[in-house]
Amino acid sequence: MLETSGRLLKLLSLLQTHRDWSGAELAERLAVSRRTLRRDVERLRELGYPVHATQGAAGYGLGAGPELPPLLLDDDEAIAVAIGLRTAAGGSVTGIEESSLRALTKLEQVLPSRLRHRVHTLHTATVRAGAVPAPKVSADTLMAIAEACRRRERLRFDYTSPRRGYSIRSVEPHSLVSFGRHWYLVAWDTDRTDWRTFRVDRLTPRTPTGPQFSPRELPDGDVATYLAHQLSSQTWPFQATITLHEPAAAVADRVWPGMGVIEPVDDHSCLLHLGAGTPRDLAWMITSVDADFTLTNAPPELADALRTQGTRCLNAVREV
Repeated sequence: MLETSGRLLKLLSLLQTHRDWSGAELAERLAVSRRTLRRDVERLRELGYPVHATQGAAGYGLGAGPELPPLLLDDDEAIAVAIGLRTAAGGSVTGIEESSLRALTKLEQVLPSRLRHRVHTLHTATVRAGAVPAPKVSADTLMAIAEACRRRERLRFDYTSPRRGYSIRSVEPHSLVSFGRHWYLVAWDTDRTDWRTFRVDRLTPRTPTGPQFSPRELPDGDVATYLAHQLSSQTWPFQATITLHEPAAAVADRVWPGMGVIEPVDDHSCLLHLGAGTPRDLAWMITSVDADFTLTNAPPELADALRTQGTRCLNAVREV
């Protein structure tokens, strides 16, 4: 009986880590005959696990049932889930803090002592500092937007902008993006007939959703690249494009999210598109990349700011 129970747990673990298994593969992994495998599958079904036969092949897969069955996690998976739940409990999404803590409590109660010790050690040694608390967003709001994106249905919502005040918007939602400390909705604005980005913490969805729409091709192809470009340049009063005399891969780690967008040119250079509130901020951002550069397209004020910064640095060196 003990051997059979252990084999059932191993079979369940295999089914949970891969959608479709052939009967031959499972039998070989478990070192049993095909007949024994079929009996073990029937035992799992009797225990409530929805094990389905794969159509078109002599195989098996674990499907979704009416209730959540127990999950088998290896050590790394259990630690990852615990860390994720603790992070979610103190994150920017409201409405899931209590659920996250309940799930974390249940998980920690059944963790082996060695894993519980590792999770506790990481928690007690970690201090959250240096980051401004992110604006809170509702889990219900995120789900409403996500469902509209998945179903490709028009979304109407109340929106409050610091510059333009309150408005009612109608959009074709494309993607939800977690970028930096904020959640953004990237969508086609049907009233303005153009792509727009919206801060999720500033909107309240209206129900029901509107009619379905055909998806549009997003500028820049990639939603993360498009959003980075929007946040780093087009929303700022001072914008610049510089040529960095290093390949894009070499400087990618020096450009933080929201700072700018890198555009590869060749094996020896790339373009950096960025924006800021003042020419002085632009000069600081450019020099912080720590690469030789040329001003490709920049306002005259940026050249003055760079001269001022260069003179200040040279004066400091002369005094050494």
